Amino acid sequence: MQHNVIALLQELRAYALEKGIQAAIFYHEEESYLMRFANSAISLNTNEHLVRLQISVFDGNRRADTMLLADPGQIEPLKRGIDVAAEMAGFAEPLSYTPSIPVYTESVIDMQAYDPFLACITNAERLEFFNTLARGLETEELKLSGVFSNGITTTAQISTESEHTQYFACTDASITAVLSHQTLKWEVNALHSAQVKTDLDAERLRGELAFLVRQYSEQPAVQLPLGKYTVVFGAAAVGDVLDMFNWFGPNGGMMKRGYSFLSEAQLGKQVFSPLFTLTDDPRCLPTYPVSRDLMGKLRERFPLFEAGVLKAFFWNQDDADEFGAEPTGHSVYHNNLVLSGGEKALGSLEELAALPREEDILYIPYLHYMNIVNPTAGILTGSSRFGALLLRKDGSVAVPYNVRITQSFADLFGERLAWLSREQCAYNVSNSYGMRNPRALLVPRFLCVRGIEISHSNSSY
Repeated sequence: MQHNVIALLQELRAYALEKGIQAAIFYHEEESYLMRFANSAISLNTNEHLVRLQISVFDGNRRADTMLLADPGQIEPLKRGIDVAAEMAGFAEPLSYTPSIPVYTESVIDMQAYDPFLACITNAERLEFFNTLARGLETEELKLSGVFSNGITTTAQISTESEHTQYFACTDASITAVLSHQTLKWEVNALHSAQVKTDLDAERLRGELAFLVRQYSEQPAVQLPLGKYTVVFGAAAVGDVLDMFNWFGPNGGMMKRGYSFLSEAQLGKQVFSPLFTLTDDPRCLPTYPVSRDLMGKLRERFPLFEAGVLKAFFWNQDDADEFGAEPTGHSVYHNNLVLSGGEKALGSLEELAALPREEDILYIPYLHYMNIVNPTAGILTGSSRFGALLLRKDGSVAVPYNVRITQSFADLFGERLAWLSREQCAYNVSNSYGMRNPRALLVPRFLCVRGIEISHSNSSY
């Protein structure tokens, strides 16, 4: 397969050179599969195979980009795309800087994140996965819904500046399973991320769902009083917060534009708790890495925070060009964030609930309707949903109605950070819409923070 893709890119490069056009050509191919469940039945089962071609043409400090849905067997429309981008570049507004053109110094074929067994998973196997995780849990009142999404993503690059090419392929799967009570209107869910087929573990998801269904069926529902709580966040909540943090935190371009709560003056200083170590690690296969960025720069482990100390901002090439910074190998479709685990030996929610407690603990597995309230102050907001629990000091458990928190990143990761679980898991943040871009973070299963303010508390589900 890679030979056909590389041959196509080489032919398009030759055409651009013949026309005297400076260009970079980015190839994206996806084979996407989606099985959706609703009301304990398959409601949609679909797939698509798409090839996209992004063509960037450079003319001094002018640049123009065009994106084509491509048929690799029809070369002439793709050549016309190069001509169109070149014509657009002539009318483009000059930039305040000269954008860099990719120069690939060696050819790369990177299949480290590709698993042929996950690539070949069948409809029957997807259905069996859901049947296994829901076994014995569905009733007339409790209905299953969810999504099994998986696919193959192939990307490749070439430019007129060298004859070398880059080629990457990866496989991914993301599963969401929801059990909804038709009368009481509560919902519990379980999430799963896979990079290889052996990551798939329906029994674990079934165990998580069974425990939550038991709590929601047997324990009283309560409206929480407003105030401060010790909160244990689940992996999904931690992952979504870090995904937002990645944008408004150590992002060099956002910092220079005034949209980050961090500044260059904080480099080398203690910003967060010594328990907080965050890296961008392209060696972490569950996060769907590539070994080179879109400019051809080698991707290496990149510490962002070590023991709470801000070590670096990351810079993609375009932001580095604009602000005169050194690019850090972050011209990528996504980073590969890893939040280091702590010392707490916890591997499941059931183990968390069984721990002796000296205070009430609010467990929030997911944060929904998240948004950034003030980027320069690093304040975000979100609401609990799907499986929150109140683990009382006396050992009892209650089911809280949804609550809203509005806190800063410093509140979550600073001196209030009490502990992190030793065990980590991949949390998938891929978007089901648009161009396939498998994304996941490796995070602790649990993270505990003291003094979290509940600003709103619902009186019902």
